[in-house]
Amino acid sequence: MYTFESRVRYSEVGVDGNMTLESLLDYFQDCSIFHSEDIGVGVDYFNELNQAWLLSAWQICVNRYPHLCERIVIGTAPYEFRGFVGYRNFEMKTESGEVLAYANSIWSLMDTVNMKPAKPNEKLLKVYVLEDRYPMEYAPRKINVPADGKEREPFRVLAHHLDTNNHVNNGQYVRMAMEYIPKDFAVGQLRVEYKSQAVLNDMICPVTAVNEDGTLHTVSLNKEDGKPYCIVEISGQR
Repeated sequence: MYTFESRVRYSEVGVDGNMTLESLLDYFQDCSIFHSEDIGVGVDYFNELNQAWLLSAWQICVNRYPHLCERIVIGTAPYEFRGFVGYRNFEMKTESGEVLAYANSIWSLMDTVNMKPAKPNEKLLKVYVLEDRYPMEYAPRKINVPADGKEREPFRVLAHHLDTNNHVNNGQYVRMAMEYIPKDFAVGQLRVEYKSQAVLNDMICPVTAVNEDGTLHTVSLNKEDGKPYCIVEISGQR
């Protein structure tokens, strides 16, 4: 497993002094970028090919959020290629080996000119060394959206929401969704299904729902026609 070490920064914690869910997701996303850059297939490499890995789904499970200044180790490993789809696990540990969080992710390799699927070339299949799947309970990729959702005030995509692909960054959708989750809600699992790409000045039309006991929140970040850009499901800690 590819790993890098870090220390929880003040900018990454919430009012309780613990790392936020959004920062944890950023660590996992950064880890995949570091891994690809270090094995020679980073952003510049894919730009030359007019290709990009686009995230299709997240499943992040949290045992404990690390504290301010706590030292952590973040790791990732791909475990399967299936056509143009790649699968990758993540883990965050303490220096002593306590597992803080772990995740599964599903990615699609896309031709960025024609926006069509692209199969990994021989170099990618060689440098992305596959490892065993992480021992976790894997959730389905698709997320069910309750029919009785509440429509919220639409808002516009701004420049700070975008990444190097000029569309809304994966983590930004989660930040948007977290605005509709109670501030004291302890998130134990995050699932995200990415459906299409929002770009600058697109309107996001949120629809939110919560189950009867308040332990499961669903936020569908929709287009103006009601079709989702992204669906976020957030479960409480057990």
